[in-house]
This record gives sequence, structure tokens and C-alpha cells, in this order.
Amino acid sequence: MHLYLRTRVVASPAQVSAGFTRELFLALAPPFPPFHLLRFDGCQRGDEVHIELGAGPLRRLWTSLITDHGTTPDGTHYFVDEGQLLPPPLRYWQHRHLMQPAPGGGCYIVEDIEYRTASGLLDRLLFPVIWAQFVWRRPIYRRWFKSGAGR
Repeated sequence: MHLYLRTRVVASPAQVSAGFTRELFLALAPPFPPFHLLRFDGCQRGDEVHIELGAGPLRRLWTSLITDHGTTPDGTHYFVDEGQLLPPPLRYWQHRHLMQPAPGGGCYIVEDIEYRTASGLLDRLLFPVIWAQFVWRRPIYRRWFKSGAGR
């Protein structure tokens, strides 16, 4: 399945890219499922992010590796995280983070996500849940990058 969301903020692509910190990552966490950040190296190739989802016997680890990062000729900053250890029922996860220049200033923060489970039907059933988890980020991004400088 593919999910593509775009949020406009007043900060430049470079400012937003520099603002993807541990603090922002924690601020973006939705209220459900319970979430604990175990490791956050950053957003450059080779960095890792490890989180624990759920609680008690339902805890599951999710580890991601930043497989690419950079800037394109048009000024878009980006980084890509790929799931290494995923909680069931996910079997594949790739999340491209794009910070694209917007006409008139600022930028678009793009969440470009591809995921798979063992079943196309389950992929479609999960879509509204995953969509909601990322739509949750929009007002947070707008507040975080309101001044144009991140935090």
C-alpha cells in the first residue's frame, strides 16, 4: 500500500531537515499505541531508530535504518527510513521524508510511505489506521516550524 501526505510549513527545506531531531520525533508520536523511544541516532544514512510499541506482553520492537539522505537539485531535502524489525502484521516499511520548496517560500513536508503485510486485504484494512497516525503529525509540524527555525 502507498500513503502520500503533504503538509505546508513556513520554514525552509533546510530548516525543516535540520529540525528532524529526537525532540521532534517524540513530539510526533501519536497517543496510541503506547510508545517508547529506545534509540534515535538521527536522519542520515546509517543512522538507526528503535522504538517499542505497546505495553506488557503486547510490546513489540520496531527498528528502522536510514538508508538514504541528501538534497536534490531542486532544493528538496530528504531522508528514507526502512523497517528492519517490524511489529506484526507489517512485513515491509519504507518511509520517504521529503522537504520540498513551496512556491512563495516555506516548504512541503511530504510523508511518502509504502508498507505491506502478508495480505492485500489486511493492507487495505490497516490504511485508515496508518493514515490517522500520520495526519496526526500535520498540526505538530505546523506548530514546530511556525517560526521558520524549528526548535
